[in-house]
Amino acid sequence: MSLGLEEYFIKSKQAEILSDPKTTISMCYRSEYYSEGRFPERFCDVGQVFDNVVPQVVFPDGQLSVLSVELLKSKTGQNRLEHHTDRYQSDNLIVRRGQSFQIWIELSRAFNPNSDHLQLLLKQGSLHKSRDIVVTVPLVNEFQGNCWQAKIIGQNISKIKLSVISPPTAPIGQYELSVITGASTFSPKPENDIYLLFNPWCEDDSVFMDNEDERNEYVLNDVGIIYNGTENQIGFRTWNFGQFADGILEACLFILRKGQAPASGWGDPITITRVVSAMVNTNDDQGVLTGKWSGDYADGTAPTTWSGSVDILKQYHRSKGTPVKYGQCWVFSGVTTTVLRCLGIPTRSVTNFSSAHDTDNSLTTDVYYDENLRLIDNFNKDSIWNYHVWNDCWMARPDLPPGMGGWQAVDATPQETSQGMYCCGPAPIAAIRDGLVYHKYDAPFVFAEVNSDRIFWQRQANGTFAPICCEKKTVGHHISTKAVGSDRREDITHLYKHPEGSKEERIAVETACRYGSKPNTYSCAVKNDVTLKIALNGEEPQLGQDAHLSIIVSNGSSNKRSIFLYCQVAVMYYTGVQKGTVMKKDTSVDLQPHEVKALELTLPYDQYKDQIVDQAALMLTVTGQVSETKQVLATIFNFRLCTPDLIITPVGDAVVGREMTAKITFKNPLQRVLRNAALHVEGLGLLTSEVINIDVESLAVITVKVKFTPFLSGRRKLLASLDCRQLRQVHGVADILIK
Repeated sequence: MSLGLEEYFIKSKQAEILSDPKTTISMCYRSEYYSEGRFPERFCDVGQVFDNVVPQVVFPDGQLSVLSVELLKSKTGQNRLEHHTDRYQSDNLIVRRGQSFQIWIELSRAFNPNSDHLQLLLKQGSLHKSRDIVVTVPLVNEFQGNCWQAKIIGQNISKIKLSVISPPTAPIGQYELSVITGASTFSPKPENDIYLLFNPWCEDDSVFMDNEDERNEYVLNDVGIIYNGTENQIGFRTWNFGQFADGILEACLFILRKGQAPASGWGDPITITRVVSAMVNTNDDQGVLTGKWSGDYADGTAPTTWSGSVDILKQYHRSKGTPVKYGQCWVFSGVTTTVLRCLGIPTRSVTNFSSAHDTDNSLTTDVYYDENLRLIDNFNKDSIWNYHVWNDCWMARPDLPPGMGGWQAVDATPQETSQGMYCCGPAPIAAIRDGLVYHKYDAPFVFAEVNSDRIFWQRQANGTFAPICCEKKTVGHHISTKAVGSDRREDITHLYKHPEGSKEERIAVETACRYGSKPNTYSCAVKNDVTLKIALNGEEPQLGQDAHLSIIVSNGSSNKRSIFLYCQVAVMYYTGVQKGTVMKKDTSVDLQPHEVKALELTLPYDQYKDQIVDQAALMLTVTGQVSETKQVLATIFNFRLCTPDLIITPVGDAVVGREMTAKITFKNPLQRVLRNAALHVEGLGLLTSEVINIDVESLAVITVKVKFTPFLSGRRKLLASLDCRQLRQVHGVADILIK
């Protein structure tokens, strides 16, 4: 200290109190109440701050001081129930903004509202002390206006009961609580911290959602479904969001603090979603998850192994910010859903099938061929993912014109930068639907994902490229999310785009492309009378078996047509990036006027077995030319080889506190031994995650027994996944009603 306590109090108007033996002196941290040299007049008038602390005086009997604070934070108490926070596995007081909550304060004597003064002080710290939030909460007779206030609603001798209300725009986060009387300050204690969340139940909150069933689904449901596969082979997996699990709220706030956004901006869901979108990936900010698509995950966990967000977030928080390895789009989305639901923003995971990745902001998906109709690898940067998973978040958009509020697309998978960061959104879905891509944030990128045209270009003799074919209905199909209140798949494509091929949809495409890097090339008007289509032949192909496809060629003219076709099958990652070619085949077909022919194509297991990666995705590319008209044909068809499910059978009485067993059965579909396969099992309220390493012989059937003791009642889901280098994307789920 620059000045001793004794000298300090000699200079104070209240120095005489030091002569009273009942007076004690302690230290308390500086708050904004004392900032800029403003001390309570009855305390002193020196106005100096000593190393960020100020003296605290506890006055003799007769002066009012605070003895204790009781926050009424029981999970089954009024505060937690009324604020819909009773499911958080935390002993802290967790409340939602814009809504009152109650606390008891024990004083040194009875409170006299006519002569005593009392106020609450709330402080939210950040990584940068200069950005701390300090809120003074005064006592009032009645609440008025959208601001922090408290009023006395009960009194029992020396205890008073306060009702405290926050504004519906208050920054969310963890607040330290102090109580100040005219004579003393009751200093913060960790057990008295207050956690403030967004409030979808409050009409004045920008995340307000007026449908109770939707709030239950998009805020309170801690288990969901994420869809995958291809547009013709839609698969799914159950995901434990676990936003109420022990330690998850602390982990989510840790992520916000690491995101470097000032806590003063944490009241805006737009800011929060952008921070979370950036921080869930680790590309430029040491965020939660490292993305990897190579197939080599030996130094971490394969993305297909994860069944939920809890382990990921706890590992990140426990390591104080060391990124977790590894994630792909559905993992990024699942974690984003967890974080935003935990903070109170209505959120859902959304899957777009045939999802385009536009790399040059052209708002078209471009495919380049050479003079011989062979793909030019180094030119083809755009891709179409079999599927891509992102998030919808619900909020008002006061920063945009009316009508842009509601669902907003947010994507944490690192693909392209946004304002210098690897994040995406929130982009208003209403703007995407109508091609209004000039609205922030990242609307052009999201529009291309769901509604870009795929244009095929051929290199000419002079080195330029000319459009040879345009597919207007290839991108953005079966956009899916879990339905409200059930495990049914809900198709929400109509929210993102007008009906395919409709006048409104074409206007949206033309409108959007005006703002792209190729405003004059959004389609090509080539008259075609021969069409090409690919379909699966029979049942879905299974991993470990031959795959059968049909190439359907149709002659729409009144003349004979002769067509030469070039076919190529490549193994690819689900992102549309090719790993390698496994089959090539040339063929010719003659068509009579208006004739349709189906050419059978078989891909033998032996040709792909040593090349398959991650999610067993394959791509058939067919190009050709009509001899009579020189019309060029081109199309691409993505498909996957289905993997077997894990069959989970519960055994024994499902009762809280009583051990039970689950049998997990699996059949190896491959004619090879699976070495050191990791069987991952988890279930909210059932057991913490567990990993069992096993070997599985060629084509063998095995059963593994897992014992656990449920600790929460209600309907629960037990999840399991199996992962090894030779076989991924194997999982199962069982519903268990715990009594």
